[in-house]
Amino acid sequence: MNISRVIAQELSIRQEQADAAIRLIDEGNTIPFIARYRKEATGSLNDEQLRTLGERLTYLRNLQERKEAVLSSIEEQGKLTDALRAAIEAAETMVAVEDLYLPYKPKRRTRAGIAKEKGLEPLAGVLLAQASQKSALEEAAAYVHEDENPELSVHTPEEALQGAEDIVAELISDNAELRSYIREVTMSEGTLISQAKAGAEEGGTFAMYYDYEEAVKKMPGYRILAVNRGEAEKVLTVKISAPADRILRHLEGRILRRGARCHETITQSLIRAIADAYDRLIAPSIQRDIRSEMTERAQTGAIEVFGKNLKQLLMQPPIAGKVVLGWDPAFRTGCKLAVLDPTGKVLDTVVIYPTAPQNKVEESKKILKALIRRYHIELISLGNGSASRESEQIIAQLIREMAAEDGTQLQYVIVSEAGASVYSASKLATEEFPQFDVGQRSAASIGRRLQDPLSELVKIDPKAIGVGQYQHDMDQKRLGEALGGVVEDCVNSVGVDLNTASAPLLSYISGINKTLAGNIVAYRETNGRFNRRADLKKVPRLGEKAYEQCAGFLRIHGGAEPLDDTSVHPESYEAARKLLALLAGAGQGTRGAGAGSGAAEKNAALPAKLPDPKGLAEKLGIGEITLRDIYEELKKPSRDPREEMPAPVLKSSVMEMEDLVPGMELMGTVRNIVDFGAFVDIGVHQDGLVHISEMSDRFIRHPMEVVSVGDVVRVRVKSVDVKKKRIALSMKKQAE
Repeated sequence: MNISRVIAQELSIRQEQADAAIRLIDEGNTIPFIARYRKEATGSLNDEQLRTLGERLTYLRNLQERKEAVLSSIEEQGKLTDALRAAIEAAETMVAVEDLYLPYKPKRRTRAGIAKEKGLEPLAGVLLAQASQKSALEEAAAYVHEDENPELSVHTPEEALQGAEDIVAELISDNAELRSYIREVTMSEGTLISQAKAGAEEGGTFAMYYDYEEAVKKMPGYRILAVNRGEAEKVLTVKISAPADRILRHLEGRILRRGARCHETITQSLIRAIADAYDRLIAPSIQRDIRSEMTERAQTGAIEVFGKNLKQLLMQPPIAGKVVLGWDPAFRTGCKLAVLDPTGKVLDTVVIYPTAPQNKVEESKKILKALIRRYHIELISLGNGSASRESEQIIAQLIREMAAEDGTQLQYVIVSEAGASVYSASKLATEEFPQFDVGQRSAASIGRRLQDPLSELVKIDPKAIGVGQYQHDMDQKRLGEALGGVVEDCVNSVGVDLNTASAPLLSYISGINKTLAGNIVAYRETNGRFNRRADLKKVPRLGEKAYEQCAGFLRIHGGAEPLDDTSVHPESYEAARKLLALLAGAGQGTRGAGAGSGAAEKNAALPAKLPDPKGLAEKLGIGEITLRDIYEELKKPSRDPREEMPAPVLKSSVMEMEDLVPGMELMGTVRNIVDFGAFVDIGVHQDGLVHISEMSDRFIRHPMEVVSVGDVVRVRVKSVDVKKKRIALSMKKQAE
């Protein structure tokens, strides 16, 4: 198998692109590094393409290893033919390889195996030959015998015939071509059927699946995962129904010889063996395969949605330059508050009790007003957990009162608390805030999520952030790797300040693991701030390869080398300086022509359009793609890609669910996306659902064709069910 050719065909890229990417991965380069700094080699494959390529590379290499192991095993048995070798080498999936290996795979003691031990294999051959004029029992009578080992004795013709039929059934089951046909028919024409188990709660979570049937090939991923969970919770029984009659007719057509001149009881015996092969051996196995394939398909789709949701969440623009009050709402234990300066440093913490059972509203407002005036707080970041609704009411009252008293302008944002409790009880949070309890740490985290979502959320296991449905039903290793890759791509696309970044943030930088991240922070604490990227080489255990991978993604503001504050890689510094000199010499700009020029000066000096890119690239001895990247970075040094994302919706008043009426139009923020729609926060503590059918006037296959997590969208209320806490929304244009 030519793996790079297969991958190139699957990803619709040139084989030389696949070859280059595979070589770079094998050399130990990270996906972010390859995507950003090796575009010339890969033809500008992006990080998403490279991760898919990496996953397929791993699968196909594992497939190749399995083929070699199977071929070796069959060859050791002396049963490997040229045709079988060719079939195994041509197999494109693990399932196909295992089907071909099945007849030669060491088995546990089966009914057919026992029958063979009793010497009944020749009788099975007589049945399959379909040439005897004797009845099946007459043929079987010749195999009745007593053995020294009683277990190997055959006492009656009926016992002998049953053993021969068992052997025939296993031969049919082991036929790779027949299994492939049955799997294909079951997948294309089968249906999944789920039913309620005895004692299932009426109207329960899985009520719609209590008597449910859907075509296997059409069943969407979210319903597959729902049925799986219902089955795991022992609420549902699930099975795959296949066109058994047609399958049996096909098997009979393949096994029974037309015009065979044999006794009718031999034909009847074969028909029984065929039915037994399908019912006992093939169908259960195929059902397991198909359920597994359905789950794999559903998980792949769900993990893709999780990844995109997480990316949008992480890439929300930071709210810079504001003093923020982080508010962790609660009832009995009180609301924990943390005041954060614009850099995220905790200035003060306090606990207030405005909610039940204490209900100290006026006392809490007095404390809040004092904090706001003392620290000039401009923004409140309110967690969306327990008591959030009650806390929002108090915040809205507070905003009105302070505006009336002295004109204080204050706004608030509701942020997701997902994972905050995980972080606040973690070793990292204890090290970061040793003097705080878990509530104070959580309040600080909630405030920082508004100031810089990326820097704060990287401290939390991506699986704990809550960005999709059924995430606990996923293959956790696979989910963790996929979401970890998303975080890695986000962190590297933004870049981090080498002198302020936390160890968790640094650990996601290309080429830096947790150990190196800790070493960088320890070096910084001992030796002071980094003045040059090259100083990284002094960090213990950070060698040349790690430096190559990480340097371009780390920024040094106000250091000795201005290019260290850009995404230009140190390997391209000489080319960048020459480019500035060439442009200055050509009269394209003068203030940016020196290595000591500041970022703002370079930006002001460079022309709006790069003149003669091909010629410049040849003069500089670099590729044209690399040249363009250097030029764009020098034009807009340290550009933050998050600036292009929609900003959070700032609020100053509160609305209740009861205030909603059909037809009302509101602005909302997309909080989560699933296969069947998007959940939108419209400020009433209950996200509304925009069903996929209400997202666009055109046909769409998935909500992500229209929206992303974090998007600010205009929606119209379709219906409100206060009792069930359900809000139906629409993004479609209203008919005139």
